[in-house]
Amino acid sequence: MGERVTIRDVAARAGVSVATVSRVLAGNYPTSTASRAKVLRAVKDLDYVANAHARALAGAGRKTIAVLMFELVSSFYAHVAQGVEMEAAQRGRLTLVASTNSDPARELALVQMMREQAAEAVVLVGGVIEDDEYRERMARYAEALAAAGSRLILCGRPAPAPDVPALVVEYDNEAGAYAITSHLLGAGHRKIALIGYQPGHTTGEDRVAGYLRALADHGVPREEAILHGIGFGQNHGYEAIMDLLKKADGKPDFTAVFAGDDRVAAATMIALREYGLRVPEDISVVGYNDDPVAADITPGLTTVHIPAEEMGRTAVRLALAGAPRAGQERHLLGTHIVIRESVRGLRGSRGATS
Repeated sequence: MGERVTIRDVAARAGVSVATVSRVLAGNYPTSTASRAKVLRAVKDLDYVANAHARALAGAGRKTIAVLMFELVSSFYAHVAQGVEMEAAQRGRLTLVASTNSDPARELALVQMMREQAAEAVVLVGGVIEDDEYRERMARYAEALAAAGSRLILCGRPAPAPDVPALVVEYDNEAGAYAITSHLLGAGHRKIALIGYQPGHTTGEDRVAGYLRALADHGVPREEAILHGIGFGQNHGYEAIMDLLKKADGKPDFTAVFAGDDRVAAATMIALREYGLRVPEDISVVGYNDDPVAADITPGLTTVHIPAEEMGRTAVRLALAGAPRAGQERHLLGTHIVIRESVRGLRGSRGATS
């Protein structure tokens, strides 16, 4: 393998100074047409690639938006990233996407790298376990990025203290859970099992809060709530519903399931079929997120739609909207129910549906 071509090699090939090559590549200094043509020809002939770090330090790097998320395969995260990428592209920016797997050390390394590369904004996506360590870490990120002329955007994440210079783009998670639980209650269901959430996780706790508030507002005692939290996703969902079904010997006393996300709901339907229970004839099932699977499974899944792509677009729009304001900016997006075929009203109830 040959040695890496340097800016000095380009200068020698073009017959100009290193400073002239730097000015041409930066594109923000006046140079003669002849010098520019020589430099660009030498760059092409030598297949020269500018050092991105050096260009960023010089303020000449490609403008970028970084998106850091728990995983890349989840529909929610993918749609947020898609929104960021589409909005960034419209504004002439590149998008860098990376996963953290909830590893604080990896998250820190990625934030630091984006700071060094002079990314215009770093978007952190998804719920977390909120504690003092998390709040302190977000404050450090926000202040370090702000000092470098960048911005921290928390997308679907809890905000740190109000004076932390961060943008927060949220969706009304609790209201979505309240609405979908109220939909089940309106169909006559009182024994509703909430499964497949992660205790202590901000996303899951908000959904639990909305579920419990809806039960209380509809006169269902707190002791009648059924909470079985193991975790999000299909595997945890299957484990959670199977545990409840085994304890009930396949004859559950609940008539509806509120699944923590749509993959949990899909797993719930599989488990119910294995026990000979039909959806929605025997058990009604609802989900959360409005992932593509919600419309693809049979019966179609009634669920809560999260504006994931719009969250990504909003994050970029706000980050590039001009000079940052002092302190923190928060923006809340709404959620809504998407009604499909997975809910059936109980006979004799006012909200019964077929």
